[in-house]
Amino acid sequence: MVSAFAAAAVTLGSSAAFAAAQGSAAEAKSMLQKAVVALKADKAKALSQFTKGENGFRDRDLYPFCGGADGTFTAHPTLTGKSMKDLKGSDGEPVGTRLYDSAKEGEISEVEYVWPKPGASAPSPKVSYVTKVGDQVCAVGYYK
Repeated sequence: MVSAFAAAAVTLGSSAAFAAAQGSAAEAKSMLQKAVVALKADKAKALSQFTKGENGFRDRDLYPFCGGADGTFTAHPTLTGKSMKDLKGSDGEPVGTRLYDSAKEGEISEVEYVWPKPGASAPSPKVSYVTKVGDQVCAVGYYK
């Protein structure tokens, strides 16, 4: 009986640890709101911080990413300089186009797609909150 409770506690603890290893929807939205403020204050500095994960712009699997008016990533941990508009999800869905189409100045929209979690190859459901700030389309995504 005691071992069954101990096993359940370990399982629950592992589930909680796994959940804590991922950012939540609320944390993703909050980071995007913080990113908007940083972009409005100093665009070049903010884009650099987003790419480098500085000043709280990297938390577990959460980070802001942005693309300029030409569709090129202006901030991303690994894709800066590549085409954001041509980005496709694991299922071939045109994620980049959907992000650009959904981005509106002063509004936060949601775009759902499938993308592998960091360090994984299997696709997982992901949602990115996206907005537009001047000439930048920026988003922060979280895994469901």
